[in-house]
Amino acid sequence: MTPETLFSLAGKTALVTGGATGIGYMAAHGLIGAGAHVMIASRKGEACTAAAGVLNGLGLPGRAEGFAGDVGTEAGVAGLAAEVTARTGKLHILMNNAGRSWGQPLGEFPHGAWDKVLSVNVSGLFHLTQALLPQLRAAACDDDPARVVNVGSVMGEVPMGDGAYSYAASKAAVHHITRILAKELCPDRITVNALAPGPFVSNMTAFATADPDRCDKVGQGVPLGRVGRPEDIAAAMQFLCGRGGAYLTGAILPLSGGINVMTGPSLFERALD
Repeated sequence: MTPETLFSLAGKTALVTGGATGIGYMAAHGLIGAGAHVMIASRKGEACTAAAGVLNGLGLPGRAEGFAGDVGTEAGVAGLAAEVTARTGKLHILMNNAGRSWGQPLGEFPHGAWDKVLSVNVSGLFHLTQALLPQLRAAACDDDPARVVNVGSVMGEVPMGDGAYSYAASKAAVHHITRILAKELCPDRITVNALAPGPFVSNMTAFATADPDRCDKVGQGVPLGRVGRPEDIAAAMQFLCGRGGAYLTGAILPLSGGINVMTGPSLFERALD
């Protein structure tokens, strides 16, 4: 076995929602680098087309195409599923990355911030996966299952609100629905796993990561001493969607630099000084 056979995605077709920027773009880059044909969709179709153009200009073995798609409404999910179906009969990889956040202090957090966030992060993810099951089943086989990769968050694992209460709760729901679907879709030879990222530079975290000095300060709070890098996402996707992920389902990969295992101070340290 060689790296080319273990991580090659040649001949595979993928959909990455929210793939024009941030973690979705990093993932699309990794998939195309391994030879996949990647469809990039988000509410901003022009941004997806532009991102696909940039990726296609890198000389990578795969290719990209971008178009508009909104998972925030029932009609949007139906429209995106129809667009994907018109472009391919088989979908080897579905990455549910599209997401929304909302930050406001406790005591001021608005009621509407729950529906706006959960409609995309949870309901949209579930219903798009459900709508694309025929294409995923058509691509699946015993030796090489179809893959669903959901994007959760370390905030869905540990009690970190940081003013993003509906976001954190939505990501905990993503982790749980990942495990449920992993169990139910095994007979269809479809694996379902999730990424649980910590801080990465993206539009969603721009308030804290766009400035290099602030970004460094964020990294100092991560046990491994830095924020995530594009290759961390790209390599994880190549693993999950290549041979490494063929026998793995229901996993939540903690791409958080150790935040997922942070604990409080030693209970007995002071007493033993």
